[in-house]
Amino acid sequence: QVQLVESGGGLVQAGGSLRLSCAASGRTFGTYAMGWFRQAPGKERKRVAAINWSGGNTFYADSVKGRFTISRDNAKNTVYLQMNSLKPEDTAVYYCAASSGYDVYDSWGQGTQVTVSS
Repeated sequence: QVQLVESGGGLVQAGGSLRLSCAASGRTFGTYAMGWFRQAPGKERKRVAAINWSGGNTFYADSVKGRFTISRDNAKNTVYLQMNSLKPEDTAVYYCAASSGYDVYDSWGQGTQVTVSS
């Protein structure tokens, strides 16, 4: 497992941008697929983006496609989520997670709050 720490959340107006970062500990970061999830109050946690170990393959939920970009820097043990054209419905706690395989995410960060005001 890896230890994950998210940062970059905050309050932003609709239409604005934020970049989330997730710093990982350990020398095996480059072997993990990484994902960003979010959970709004009263709703289940959902995956919004994912990236494979090399960065060559990405996934986006339909709700964020074209607005969010996931990327990673294996030399810095960090994964990013660039969020543009934010909407109030993007308001949630955002978590990064690491998967050692088979789309099973077994390491989680503590989450960072993103609030988008209308």
